[in-house]
Amino acid sequence: MPVTLRGSDGVSYRFDPGALCLEFVTTGGSVVYPRYELLHEPADLSRWTAESRLGLDRVETTPEQLGRAKALRAALWRMAADRANGRATAPADVAAVNEAARLPPPVPEMDEDGRTARLAPATGDQVVSAIARDAIDLFTGPYADRMRECAGYGCHLLFVDTSRPGRRRWCSMERCGNRDKVRRHRAQSR
Repeated sequence: MPVTLRGSDGVSYRFDPGALCLEFVTTGGSVVYPRYELLHEPADLSRWTAESRLGLDRVETTPEQLGRAKALRAALWRMAADRANGRATAPADVAAVNEAARLPPPVPEMDEDGRTARLAPATGDQVVSAIARDAIDLFTGPYADRMRECAGYGCHLLFVDTSRPGRRRWCSMERCGNRDKVRRHRAQSR
C-alpha cells in the first residue's frame, strides 16, 4: 500500500515500502531523521494506524505505549538497513522485535451482519505487536533477502523489492528514479 511522503524540499511523492513494518519506519525517528518525526504524542500513533495498512481507526494509546512503538521503530530501522546492506543483525534489535511481538495482537471481530470482518478497537501495544509480527514474517520469509535501501543520492528509505525480476533500485520512480535519470542525462550532456 503506497504512502505519501514529503521530502525536505516540500514535494510530496508516493512510496510503497512493501510491508507494514517498513511503512512504520517512515514515521520518522528521533536519532536518524528527527525532522520527519510524525509521532509526537499518543494520538499521532492512532492517526497513523488509521492511514496505514492496518486501517485501525479506533486506537487508544498511552505515552508509555508510544515509547514502546518508537523503540520498536528504531530497532526495525537498524535491522532493515543492516539486511539491505548485507550486515549482520544486532541481537539487541532482534530481541526488541521478539519482545514487542509477545504483546497481544489486535483482535478481529464481525460486524452485526455476520459477513464482514474488521479489527476491534485496539491499544497502542496491540499495534506494536502487529508491527513486530509483520517484521518477523518479513525477516524470516521469502522476501527477507529483497530488502533494499534506495539508490537515490542522499535517500535512505528502506523497502521490499517485490518486483518480479528483483531489480527495484529506488524508493519511488517519480522522485529518486527520475532524479537519477536527470543527473545521468546532465552528466552525459556535458
